[in-house]
Amino acid sequence: MYNISEWDHVFKLDPNKMITDTDLQRVCTSGTDAVIVGGTDGVTFEKVTELQERLESFDAVCVLEVSDLEAIAPGFDAYFIPLVMNSNHKKWMMDVQHQAIKEYGDVINWKDMLTEGYCVLNPEAKVFQRTDCSLPDKHDVLAYAQMAEHIFRLPVFYMEYSGTFGDRGLIKEVAKQLEETTLVYGGGIRSEEQAEEMAELADVIVVGDVIYDNLEVALKTVKAVKSTKMKDGGPS
Repeated sequence: MYNISEWDHVFKLDPNKMITDTDLQRVCTSGTDAVIVGGTDGVTFEKVTELQERLESFDAVCVLEVSDLEAIAPGFDAYFIPLVMNSNHKKWMMDVQHQAIKEYGDVINWKDMLTEGYCVLNPEAKVFQRTDCSLPDKHDVLAYAQMAEHIFRLPVFYMEYSGTFGDRGLIKEVAKQLEETTLVYGGGIRSEEQAEEMAELADVIVVGDVIYDNLEVALKTVKAVKSTKMKDGGPS
């Protein structure tokens, strides 16, 4: 199993979005620690496997973030399982995962699984609406982080801002709560400077949308994050 606590930077590719072979090669050879395949809408088995086949041409760690049972494909290096902690329905915290294990439990390699405590913090995001989340305040978020670390002992607490740049003050406070659980930040990174800002606070930075909007900037975030981590005393 790959150890996410040793990562600094990952790219997230949406199987429902187009990317050329040339751009895909540049992403996979950029020096990022891993490539996550995942999205909220339009994610199908066919689209996931098509992107997976293209990724197999490169020596990059490829992870499937499971968002739809019908789109689970074998052959990824690892599988990330999100538990949406601020959803109003336990469906997204337990029921979907329960159903997946009922269907695939006999063939799951548990060493390839990693569970993420997800906290979705942008009410305009598709994932916020799809999973029927409530917008948490500061105290809620800190409590979710403590639950992830101390009650559920999750390996990852993922602060998902999905398209908007996050609250640095809140992320800093959350980071103070976590010792064993890895803090992952994703959302709204559209410059090297923003990548550096978040790399000072979170353990792992996820860069996604800007890949499709401005690939040159996206690629520069790899060096920005890793340089910041080295200044802070070394990789996560």
